[in-house]
Amino acid sequence: MKVLHMAMACLSMLTGAALAGETTGAHEHGARGQLLQVTCQAIRSRVAAIAGTGPVMLASYEPAPGGEPLASALQGSAFVYDNALAGIALLACGHVDAARRIADGMTTALAHDRYYHDGRLRNAYRAGAVPDGPVPLPGWWDAASKSWFEDAYQVGTATGNVAWAALMLLAVGDATHERRYTDAAATMMAWVDETTFDARAPAGYIGGFFGEETGPRRQGWKSTEHNTDAYAAYAWLARRDGQARWKTAAERAGGFVDAMWRPAEGRFIIGTAPDGHTPNSGPSALDADIWPLIAFPDSMSKWSRALDWLHAHHAVDGGYGFKGEPDGIWTEGTGQAALVLCATGHCDQARPLWPLLLAQRSPSGLLYATPQARIRTGLSIGPESKGEDFFYYHLPHLGATAWAALAAAGRNPFRPEEN
Repeated sequence: MKVLHMAMACLSMLTGAALAGETTGAHEHGARGQLLQVTCQAIRSRVAAIAGTGPVMLASYEPAPGGEPLASALQGSAFVYDNALAGIALLACGHVDAARRIADGMTTALAHDRYYHDGRLRNAYRAGAVPDGPVPLPGWWDAASKSWFEDAYQVGTATGNVAWAALMLLAVGDATHERRYTDAAATMMAWVDETTFDARAPAGYIGGFFGEETGPRRQGWKSTEHNTDAYAAYAWLARRDGQARWKTAAERAGGFVDAMWRPAEGRFIIGTAPDGHTPNSGPSALDADIWPLIAFPDSMSKWSRALDWLHAHHAVDGGYGFKGEPDGIWTEGTGQAALVLCATGHCDQARPLWPLLLAQRSPSGLLYATPQARIRTGLSIGPESKGEDFFYYHLPHLGATAWAALAAAGRNPFRPEEN
């Protein structure tokens, strides 16, 4: 009965979703409705599997059925970005209590870090129930060296990940009318503004910090994606708090995103080089190109040609890839494209994406990050990388599942749900 009730609730929300210019056929409605049902159930079931009602962090990846065990760095790792997405998706699914448990995991991590007490979050935590004391970070024991290892990226702090956590907390705060979530989001975004803003042209927020607390490396590059995230969080805070500081911060982040627009090409470049000044115009990243269309709705007409770039340079095998001229489908990005297309009045172009996304469902219920064995992003994980080493693999992925749920529900994660 619980499963039936949840499915009916999800489908009811789908029927009521107001997406500009949406025109759907029976087949699209069926695939989209089914996608919403299965993704909502998959995320909610992972929260319910952790006993009690206390704070949680959800594992980002699971081993592929019949495949190799997860790499050591992914075993039991709960990435903040994936969990923020999952929390917002749960709200879109109507599961406020489940979303609250993830939000409580974030606020506990904020208040009980093993070293930092300044408003930052790490990029990942250990999956499972979140204890009251110092919140454990991911890591693994290496028997050969008899040493404990932690991943330098996971224990660091990326500006965009903090902003995504803040967006989730703001959404949960709106849904529950509990001020503590909004206050936690404000604490996080104050850290971003005070610590990562770089006034050198093009002014904006830098990438964050890489490595352990004894000597984290400052990441001086500035990202279009991160500044889009920061803009959305600051604009939301400004609407809720009315403080001038948030409006100023939003203008800073928004100004950087606008500076990354290349009207001659009809696209956003990915950001800057590590010096924080030189444009990094070589790579093309799907999220950097289309997220501004739903984070800055007043600029949608100005930047609408970004959709032409999406179709021309990221389309692959009926879906969309991460990098320009991609080598395979990025499930998460295909969900992002479906959401943006519908939100910008092009839902007819998203129609083939619903069954494609549904086809990525793994036996566990989560969607695969990619149907390919591995796809490239064209990017590096951090300053210790010797070259391109950021890949997505054919693994069940929480983030991909959450984006598909958001797309199917028509929920814009960058803006409040106005009543």
